[in-house]
Amino acid sequence: MTREDLTRIFAEELTKIAPDASLDGVGEDEDLRDALDLDSMDISNLIIGLHERLGVNIPDKDAAKMVTLKGAIDYLAALA
Repeated sequence: MTREDLTRIFAEELTKIAPDASLDGVGEDEDLRDALDLDSMDISNLIIGLHERLGVNIPDKDAAKMVTLKGAIDYLAALA
């Protein structure tokens, strides 16, 4: 799976938990919580959605890696 595929899937799962959220204009190293007004429950739900969609296990200890687009895609690419 390519980084573009992972980014698309990430964006799709993000819009499921935050329908008004868009990655347009969000820098890849920008904290998604601040940029998109997400809270810890939103991030948890995003991780659950990615787990279900991609079949990857993302332990709670790695949740901090999922708060920037670059961090999340790097992390998911390493699992694929």
